[in-house]
Amino acid sequence: MPDTPAPLPYLIIDFDSTFTQVEGLDELADIALTGQPNQEAVVAAIRALTDRGMSGELKFSESLRERLALLPARREHIALLVERLKGKVSESIRRNRGFFEQFPGRVYIVSSGFREFIEPVVAEFGITPEFVLANTFTFDAEDHITGFDTTNPLSQDGGKILQLRQLDLQGPVYALGDGYTDYQIREAGLADRFYAFTENVTRDAVVARADEVLPSFDEFLYQNKLPMTLSYPKNRIKVLLLENPDPRAAELFRQEGYQVDTVPGGLDEDELAARIEGVSILGIRSKTQVTAKVLEAANRLMAVGAFCIGTNQIDLVGCMQKGVPVFNAPFSNTRSVVELALGEIIMLARRIPEKNPKMHRGEWDKSANGAFEVRGKKLGIVGYGNIGSQLSVVAEAIGLQVLYYDVAEKLQLGNAVKCRTLDELLQQADIVTLHVDGRQENTNLFGADEFARMKPGALFLNNARGHVVDVSALAAVLRSGHLGGAAVDVFPYEPKTNQESFESELRGLPNVLLTPHIGGSTAEAQRNIAEFVPERIMQYVNTGNTQQSVNFPNIQLPEQQAHRLIHIHHNVPGVLASINNVLAAHHVNILGQYLKTNEHIGYVITDIDKQYEPEVIQALREVEHTIKFRVLY
Repeated sequence: MPDTPAPLPYLIIDFDSTFTQVEGLDELADIALTGQPNQEAVVAAIRALTDRGMSGELKFSESLRERLALLPARREHIALLVERLKGKVSESIRRNRGFFEQFPGRVYIVSSGFREFIEPVVAEFGITPEFVLANTFTFDAEDHITGFDTTNPLSQDGGKILQLRQLDLQGPVYALGDGYTDYQIREAGLADRFYAFTENVTRDAVVARADEVLPSFDEFLYQNKLPMTLSYPKNRIKVLLLENPDPRAAELFRQEGYQVDTVPGGLDEDELAARIEGVSILGIRSKTQVTAKVLEAANRLMAVGAFCIGTNQIDLVGCMQKGVPVFNAPFSNTRSVVELALGEIIMLARRIPEKNPKMHRGEWDKSANGAFEVRGKKLGIVGYGNIGSQLSVVAEAIGLQVLYYDVAEKLQLGNAVKCRTLDELLQQADIVTLHVDGRQENTNLFGADEFARMKPGALFLNNARGHVVDVSALAAVLRSGHLGGAAVDVFPYEPKTNQESFESELRGLPNVLLTPHIGGSTAEAQRNIAEFVPERIMQYVNTGNTQQSVNFPNIQLPEQQAHRLIHIHHNVPGVLASINNVLAAHHVNILGQYLKTNEHIGYVITDIDKQYEPEVIQALREVEHTIKFRVLY
C-alpha cells in the first residue's frame, strides 16, 4: 500500500474497553484487593457499577463516585495497573501501532478514566499527554486514593461533551468507544460519526445508537481508506463450519477475529450453494460435497478445510482452478482409527457381536465355537499409508503377523511382509483390513471376486471409504458363511444428520460390527483435527503459506519482509515475466520471490518494498491468466 495517506479526521477514542480490553478501575480494584477475602465480591460490585454507568442506566458521576468509594487502592497500585494495561491493549489497536505514530496530533484519548494510568499506556503509541483528556485521582498524605478532582469536566455528567466543546476541534470528528458517554458526543453534535467499538464488549443500548459498529480498529481504517497493518479486516472474513467439528475449531477462528457460523449437520448441493455466498472459509467433514455448482456460487471463497483425512468429497481440481486451496488433517486421527481397527479385530475374533446381544436378551451362550486368539494370525493390510503402517506396528506388538499391499512403493515397518499383488495377500490373510484412499478408481475395489479369494472364515474390516466395498457382495459372503465376520465403519451412503435413519443390507447379520463412521471420533482426534486445519488455513490467509495443501503447489514461505503480493494464475508460459514487467515498469524493488506450479496453476509470491504507486496493484490484477490476486501488508 502506498505511504500517501487519505486525509484524516480528528479521532476521539475512549480508553477503557476500547483502547484497552478492560476497564481500568475494575483492574485497579482487582490489584488492590489481591489476597483479600472480599476481593471477588468488591470487584464484582465495581464492575456492575461500571456497566450501569457505561450503558446509560446510571448517571456517570454517580457511578464514578460509588466505584471509588469501594476502591481501597494506593498510589503504588497504579504502577502495577499500568504494567497490566500495557499487556491488555486491544489486539487491533496494538496491531496498528504504526497508524498512531504516523498521525500525531490527530488522535485524542478522551476518557472518564484516570490520567495516572492512561498516559503511560498510550505514550507507547506516540500519543503525548496534551492529547490525553481524563480524570485525575486525589490522594491523602499516606498515598491512599481518596477520590477524584471534581473540577475536572470529565468527572461530571456529560463531561465528554463539556471537554469537546472546550477543545473546539475544526474539521471532521469521529468518536470511537463502547459506552453511552461516547455516543453523547455525537448526540451533542460534536462528532460527525459515532462508531460503537465491540472488539472487547458489546452494549446493546450503545450499538443501537451508533452510525457504525466496529468489531475491530482494522474495520475503521479499512472503511476510511487509512493505512493499516492488515490488507483486509479479519472481521470481514466469514467462516462456515458444517457437520459439528470440535468446538475448538470455531474458537480458534473467532480468536483470529473471523465471523463464524455453524451448521450441525451436512448440507446437500443446493443448500450449500445457497449458503456459500459471501463465505471466505468453508469447513466440512465427510458428508458434505463441494461440487462445481457449489464453487460457482462461492463468490468470496479463499480456502476449504476438510476436518477429516479424506478429500474425495471435494472437487479438488475445481477448487484449484478457482484459486482455492484445500487443507485436510492427514495425521490427526491416525491413532484413533488404528485403535478402533485393533478393537474390532479382537471383538470379531471372539464373536462378541453375537454374544453381547444374546446376553442382553438373557441368553447364556457359553461356547468357544468359531472364537480364536489373534496371536499368530495373519493380518492383511490393504493400503499402507499413515493408518495402515501404524496399525502394522501396533498389531505386530500383540502377536499378529502382518502382510500388506499398496499400489505405491512403501517401506515396511518392523517384520511386516510386502505382497506383490492383492491376490497374494487375500490368499494368506486370516483378517483383511482396508485403509485405502477415496479416489474414484477405488470404487468397488472389493467385490464378489475379491471376497471369493479370501480364506474361508476370514474376517473383513472397512474403516476406509464406503464406496470402496460392494456392500451387496459383502452381505452375500457373510450370509453364506464364507466370511467369519466383518466390521464396517463407512458406507456408500451415510445419513446427513443423527436424526436420519441408517439403512443397509448389513443390518442384522451375525458377527458383524456396524459403527457410524466413528473411526476418528475420539476426543483426542477431534481436538487435534480442530486445531490442525484452522492453523493451516490461517497460515495461508495471513502469510500465503500453502504447506500441506492437498490441491495447491506447496510453498513454505519465509517470514514476510514487507508487502507480500500473492498471485494465482493458470499455468501458461509468460505469467511470471508479465508480473515482473509490471513491477519493473513501476520501479518496484523485489525483496524475494517464490514460484511453484502444477499442471493446472502457478502460485507466485513476491515480497516488495512498501513504497509503490497505487497503479501497481491494479496492473497486477489485470495480468493475463490471473485467477486471484491479493496483497498482504
